[in-house]
Amino acid sequence: MTDPYARPRRALVSGASTGIGEETVRLLRARGWEVVATARRRDRLEALAAETGCEPFAADLTQDDDVAALAAFATSRPGPPLSALVNVAGGALGMDSIADADVGRWQAMYDRNVLATLRLTTAVLPQLRAQGGGDVVLISSTAGHDTYPGGGGYVAAKHAERVIATTMRLELVGEPIRVIDIAPGMVRTPEFSLNRLGSAEAADAVYAGVDEPLTAGDVAEAVAWTLSLARHVNIDSLVMRPVAQASNTVVARR
Repeated sequence: MTDPYARPRRALVSGASTGIGEETVRLLRARGWEVVATARRRDRLEALAAETGCEPFAADLTQDDDVAALAAFATSRPGPPLSALVNVAGGALGMDSIADADVGRWQAMYDRNVLATLRLTTAVLPQLRAQGGGDVVLISSTAGHDTYPGGGGYVAAKHAERVIATTMRLELVGEPIRVIDIAPGMVRTPEFSLNRLGSAEAADAVYAGVDEPLTAGDVAEAVAWTLSLARHVNIDSLVMRPVAQASNTVVARR
């Protein structure tokens, strides 16, 4: 049986059209990985493919047919077998209080963060098992470890996504599959806060006065590090924040 950890390796990275997913594709390609990059925006994926040489596949991870087609593509490429899945796709919408919760936004966040991760992971897992092992990485959030006012919908989704990782690790014990949860705190990316809050002014205010929020590249480095470790080492949960951030609600600002 082919050793799935032998070099070169192939990864499937979701959410690859922007932010952490995009930077993860760039970094893994720079380090010799073959990469299948997926997101909904085909034009962004094609530009990333032209830049990095990744293999683009546009898909909506909330749709079963798209996920099935993506998994078939990623697991049938010539060359090294797929040995790592990096679940980045997700995102937050709004800052509703519980009393004023918009159920539609909560549903959308659950679909994008939890069910999309579930669909893609269960679609790829049989191939990882069949070839003798691999890695499943979830980019969750410090929102999965605590809460904050106005964050209920996103916090609930990220708690649920984190539980996918913790439960999978129990269910797969004894199999050569690593399940890795990386939980970033404040990361300044081009779209996360903009998509959540709806205006550039509001998005900029999130980071105002904060010395050096994390970058998407910082999180990509964490992904690459966990994947590079000896195969008997599993990073169960990695929480990472900028030095200026002590918790979800305590942040030093100039």
